[in-house]
Formats: sequence, C-alpha cells, structure tokens
Amino acid sequence: MEFPPEVLTRSKAGKLEVRALDSRGKFLMCKYLDPKTLKLADKKRKIILVDEEGRRREFFIIPLKDGRRYLMIEGEKEDAAKPENPMVWNEKKGKAEPLLE
Repeated sequence: MEFPPEVLTRSKAGKLEVRALDSRGKFLMCKYLDPKTLKLADKKRKIILVDEEGRRREFFIIPLKDGRRYLMIEGEKEDAAKPENPMVWNEKKGKAEPLLE
C-alpha cells in the first residue's frame, strides 16, 4: 500500500513507520494549588483526554529530576473517593466549573 510522504516517519532505529490516527477529541489539564496561597502545591499535572465517542482517560504527568522529561501514569479506572460531578477551579474566572463541558 502506498502512503503520502507526509504520514511517513522514521523511528530512532531507522525503521519506516506510518503515522496513523488513533483517536481525536478534547482535553483538560489540571494543576494542583495550595488552597491558602494558590501557589503550586505540587509539580505534577493531570491530563484528561476525551475521544469523539466520549471515552475518557486520565493520566498524571510527573516531571523527572532532569527537568526535561516527564513520566505519564494512567489514573485509576474506578475510584470510590471521586465525587460524582467533579469540578475544577478556574483561576481566570474565579469560580468552580464542571471538569469537562
């Protein structure tokens, strides 16, 4: 099968690969703040990905010591401690909003 050159790429090992669409969607990235100071409480972030079919995946993004690379860890699938309708604080608007609209 032939592919347009724009979708072809080479791996670090030099192997030719096709860059193929896995899914599309929207995302939300959260940071964690100290509630008293509103300064960063932690360097980690959470990214929530939602594909076109509404499937949701959550990952924690943790910076490594070298400051240039990150570790992504998938969040728990089912967590009884999670609120039914989680919200996120919007610093620009100064109010809570639904996690995903």
